[in-house]
Amino acid sequence: MSNQFIVAKFGGTSVADFAAMSRCADIVLADPTIRLVVVSASSGVTNLLVAITKESAVDNRFVHYTGVERITYAVLERLQQQAAVGAAIEQLLLELKILISRAAEFTDAEKDLVQSFGERLSSVLFAQVLAEKGAAVSSFDVRQVLRTDSRFGEGEPQIAQIAALTQQYLAPLLHSQIIVTQGFIGADSANQTTTLGRGGSDYSAAILGEAIGAKVVQIWTDVVGIFTTDPRLTPDARCIPEISFDEAAEMATFGAKVLHPATLIPAMRQNIPVFVGSSREPEAGGTWISKQVDARPSYRAIALRKNQTLITVKSPAMLHAAGFLTRVFAILSQHQISVDLVTTSEISVALTLDDAPGSAFDTAIEPALAALREFSEVTVEQGLSLVAVIGNHLHSTRGITGSLFQALEQINMRLICHGASRHNLCFLVQDNEAPAVVKELHQALFQAA
Repeated sequence: MSNQFIVAKFGGTSVADFAAMSRCADIVLADPTIRLVVVSASSGVTNLLVAITKESAVDNRFVHYTGVERITYAVLERLQQQAAVGAAIEQLLLELKILISRAAEFTDAEKDLVQSFGERLSSVLFAQVLAEKGAAVSSFDVRQVLRTDSRFGEGEPQIAQIAALTQQYLAPLLHSQIIVTQGFIGADSANQTTTLGRGGSDYSAAILGEAIGAKVVQIWTDVVGIFTTDPRLTPDARCIPEISFDEAAEMATFGAKVLHPATLIPAMRQNIPVFVGSSREPEAGGTWISKQVDARPSYRAIALRKNQTLITVKSPAMLHAAGFLTRVFAILSQHQISVDLVTTSEISVALTLDDAPGSAFDTAIEPALAALREFSEVTVEQGLSLVAVIGNHLHSTRGITGSLFQALEQINMRLICHGASRHNLCFLVQDNEAPAVVKELHQALFQAA
């Protein structure tokens, strides 16, 4: 592995239509070291494909299919050499038609296969956009190398196998041409199509970057880098020029939408810098994420994650007893429910869970609560948001927490968690109060900086 190539990933809005793809192609061609391009499905396509898998009636499925067809043909019709990829596009659409014509309910494996068509279509189209600009380019089926387990919907990448397969089948191609491939999808050991979960295209790019020994992984999206908070919450949010892996990981984990939370893991393992920029404004710069940064300010950003549920598990048996928490977490693990924040008292433990639509929470929470109620009193509070202040050494630097709590003194918090990480302080507020809280905090912590 020579560390000479860049992996560039383009999100759904960046490949939404022909004009967007053309802008992204210019970004690729402006840097001859960009040799591996990872694309998402065109904006809106994955939602249509997911909708197809939720329909039991074939006629209803085809209502959503026509949307996929419309978005695809809108790009195809703008190509100068439609015949070059027309047959490939028609074949993919035919395969999708046949798949969704089945009257039975979709299995989990079939759901992943249906959802894979978005990236498979966009990668063929984007490769042709590059070719018409004079690039030596090929489209590559990432399922040849991105091996996962068979947990459909949330496939777990098999890193050692991916590295070996990439070096055998993909890396040799990069020396002579640009390779366009798909994010979000992979295949298990039986060559069944799998997906990495929503947002998994970023993760795919980082995994492939690790496998080829890339010098940089670029994430091109519709915003100019990572901001101090969501710009939709306050117009005073500003782009962060550089941020450490640790800080960015905290931001992604606690709700920042620019990066998939798992994206940074492969980059951190191999110390590969990650750049986040806007495909609409590539000249505007962006955010560099790396292990070493020149400045580590006390406050770096404020992240917000909505749809939080607070569960309090209470039992006198917890007092001076070993194993109570183990029992609680074993039940949550059994039902694949992940916990964000934890606080404890003498006889109770409070846990925050992410109940975002489509998460395991929807189907697993009631059985989990029933198991917990067999040995404890359980209360559930919903309609909460998690606010995380991301920074450096928040647990040990004199004066930092004092000024932070001063900024929080007028805020009604349901739970606060501080000290487990030197990079964040988290608290829960009511959903309807969260936007105002973030705006007020941002003004207090960043406007004077």
